[in-house]
Amino acid sequence: MFKHLKTKTYVASAIALALSLGIISSAQAEQMFSDERYEIHYNAFNSTLIPAEVASRHGLTRSGNRGLINIAVLEKQEDGSTQPVSAEVSGDTRNIVQQRQNLIFNEVEEANAIYSISSFQFTNEDLLTITLSVKPESSEQTYTIELQQTFYVD
Repeated sequence: MFKHLKTKTYVASAIALALSLGIISSAQAEQMFSDERYEIHYNAFNSTLIPAEVASRHGLTRSGNRGLINIAVLEKQEDGSTQPVSAEVSGDTRNIVQQRQNLIFNEVEEANAIYSISSFQFTNEDLLTITLSVKPESSEQTYTIELQQTFYVD
């Protein structure tokens, strides 16, 4: 369950903390897109899953009907390691009746980690389609990622 976190020390602290507390499953934490140059890690979860002090430090609102999405981009190195890189990240959420929310991402830099985080609102048992556009720094390519997830008011 924690193998990925042990080998990739650059995964965002919010994910690592949530995993260590057993709050989110490894299946949620391991959502990733990979090609020959980048690994793009992403996950979405209820904002109440992060401790109040973490939310406060990053200016995030914790609420039972507010979710967070976290993106971390790692560039593959020739020696097989990865290096965190900045990325331009944008996106939106849509519910089943196609009501749309724009996602506004803030980049966070910590020791050995760079990630982008955004919040969004949802209603109970809301099935959301989340569409992301991720353009790593120094890359000409923009990656589009789409995921669907049901959120529950906590």
